Amino acid sequence: MGDTKVEILTPRDVPLGGPRAMTVRRTLPQRARTLIGAWCFADHYGPDPVAASGGMDVAPHPHIGLQTVSWLFSGEIEHRDSLGSHAAVRPGEINLMTGGHGIAHSEVSTPDTTVLHGVQLWVALPDAHRDTPRDFTHHAPRPVRVDGAELRVFLGTLAGDTSPVPAFTPLLGAEVLLDPGATVTLAVDPEFEHGLLVDEGDVTLEGTALRPAELGYTAPGRAALTLANTSPHRARAVLLGGPPFGEEIVMWWNFIARTDAEIRRAREDWAAASDRFGAVAGYPGDRLPAPELPTTPLKPRRNPG
Repeated sequence: MGDTKVEILTPRDVPLGGPRAMTVRRTLPQRARTLIGAWCFADHYGPDPVAASGGMDVAPHPHIGLQTVSWLFSGEIEHRDSLGSHAAVRPGEINLMTGGHGIAHSEVSTPDTTVLHGVQLWVALPDAHRDTPRDFTHHAPRPVRVDGAELRVFLGTLAGDTSPVPAFTPLLGAEVLLDPGATVTLAVDPEFEHGLLVDEGDVTLEGTALRPAELGYTAPGRAALTLANTSPHRARAVLLGGPPFGEEIVMWWNFIARTDAEIRRAREDWAAASDRFGAVAGYPGDRLPAPELPTTPLKPRRNPG
């Protein structure tokens, strides 16, 4: 058996996307934990009234060594990337973008969006695949009903449903809607560690209460997870999982690498507008400049213990 405790990760507020930044709540990475499986980044935002906040307007920016996973609860985002993809991110549909060797993209909430609400997630690519060519995948998972809950599995397998979206490491990603007062036990892979990010409602994970925007972590060794909604209203959470990622990573800005030198080279390539990242067509404005790097070398990070 793995550790039976549930570790609670609390979010911090972070501005996203340059001068027109919206505020998001970030639970990964943080000092206590860098990854859950290959999941290395989790931003949670909204419900955000666009008329008051201005919504999302993230100018073209680069990525290396990772995949981005966009998942909305409400609203709509226009995605453009240097692969030539021009797609809408809508509630209940996964947009997965692979930025191995290099990709650039922009994200803008659409004019019809009144409330923007969702999560933005990153997956670290393993060393063997972190220079893979850029790619983009869209999928609308069907809702799966289990006693007391409705699931949408956007990556991996849960409750007998398997997402067709490819991944470079074993992963689980699913939205969980819990009925009022419901308790649900879900069979999971005991080799996975898991994180439950609560969006709304009074939710417990293995008996541990989690507040909205908190992420509950469980170590490998569990063959099932029990979730409960103790409120008289529907609750929602996102369940993430995967086997522990055994590689150290260096994270800086929008880049994931293995060494300080790789990060510095990627920044130089973006600043020089090299072909490595390509160009994003159709965005009405300038691309994001890279921030200044620290003067001291960036150090690899991995999970404790």
